[in-house]
Amino acid sequence: MGQILPRSFYDRETETVAREMLGAILECTTPEGTASGIIVETEAYVGEHDPACHAAVGRTRRTEPLYGKPGISYVYFIYGVHWCFNAVTRSEGLPSAVLVRAIQPVHGEDLMQLRRGGRISRINLTNGPGKLCAALGIDGTLNGLSLQRRPVVIREGEPVDDDLVRVTPRIGITKAAEWPLRYVIEGNAWVSGSRARQTPGPRRSAG
Repeated sequence: MGQILPRSFYDRETETVAREMLGAILECTTPEGTASGIIVETEAYVGEHDPACHAAVGRTRRTEPLYGKPGISYVYFIYGVHWCFNAVTRSEGLPSAVLVRAIQPVHGEDLMQLRRGGRISRINLTNGPGKLCAALGIDGTLNGLSLQRRPVVIREGEPVDDDLVRVTPRIGITKAAEWPLRYVIEGNAWVSGSRARQTPGPRRSAG
């Protein structure tokens, strides 16, 4: 298991953190067990001037974690259905975060399958922000927590070479969607919306 990323990792420009989170391991521990996966897709949301960032409305009860210390979680509910997980970045008071959009399962895959349903294909377990939260057991009770200790941590992983990283406009939003703030590992099957053209890697330990 890699070392837990320190708070200083997140205390940088959001775009840098979003790029360097690729290849890191998102891990969640609940009473049911521990599950984790390699981060293969992220998006940066860069502050009050970003129309797609929740901080665009200012400091509210909902957005309070975005204004907190770097390296805490920001977990929110969307469409009345899905939870989404973000890591807060930059200095305290500068609201910004990295949304984790997709992970490749590493540990606890059987638990992920149980949570997502027996008929869900392996690729569909975690190839989207709502899907990965359901698979890992991340919900609103984990909002605003330090990412330097369990239940939710992000660990060091294998570095991803620049030539394997693709930067694109953000997806699934209507405001500032053209901003190139989405980072993906090129060719990875778990990148959201990519399963038709990519092939999954080898099965990892189910844990």
